[in-house]
Amino acid sequence: MMTTPTVHDLAKMIDHSLLHPTMTDADLRKGCELARQYDVATVCIKPYAISLAKDILAGSDVKVCAVIGFPHGNSTTGIKVIEAEAAVLAGAPEIDMVANCGKVLGGDWEYVARDIRLVNEIVTANGGILKVIFENDFLNDEHIIKLCHICSEIKVAFVKTSTGYGFVKTANGDYNYKGATEHHLKLMRQHCPPTVQIKAAGGVRTLNDLLKVRALGVTRVGATATAQILEDAKKR
Repeated sequence: MMTTPTVHDLAKMIDHSLLHPTMTDADLRKGCELARQYDVATVCIKPYAISLAKDILAGSDVKVCAVIGFPHGNSTTGIKVIEAEAAVLAGAPEIDMVANCGKVLGGDWEYVARDIRLVNEIVTANGGILKVIFENDFLNDEHIIKLCHICSEIKVAFVKTSTGYGFVKTANGDYNYKGATEHHLKLMRQHCPPTVQIKAAGGVRTLNDLLKVRALGVTRVGATATAQILEDAKKR
């Protein structure tokens, strides 16, 4: 049976997300200071801001996480490898890499596996860990299951539901986004061994959301509502 988590336990489940394209350096600085204040797991940040985040978080227990091939995974494998290596060496020991959505949907699994494997190899060789973002809003269950099997075979650290920016165009031309759903989280937990952790991103906005995904086996979440979630946890 799962024990009742402490506020610290919940804080260490959070990658505080600082990825919106309009964020200025001032916004990023403020976000890093908030992450330090609440002692979360990481700040999830754009590669160019690693040094800024590292400076603000120096001396704390909050790590830097950088995104690679973000948000659609369309960079060549070679560029992803270079980008990931540079990010780890710059001070981001956690890397969130986006799988190539088009290659996944096209069933080019050899390409997809090589893409993930080569990035994982360079990240782990430099002492980091890799989280692979599937972008589940774009995918069917069979794609998600296959990605779970590939990532499990490669032994990545985490599989992750979403970028937060995988907007699906609907019939009327509007864009819709679901993020981490209960169905997808259960599917990912079912098809990955315990050694591969699950990160939920998109839609985890409240303490109840965090507790719900935790009960499904999620050990890390991407969140922007970090302060509200943890303030509510303190009160409860």
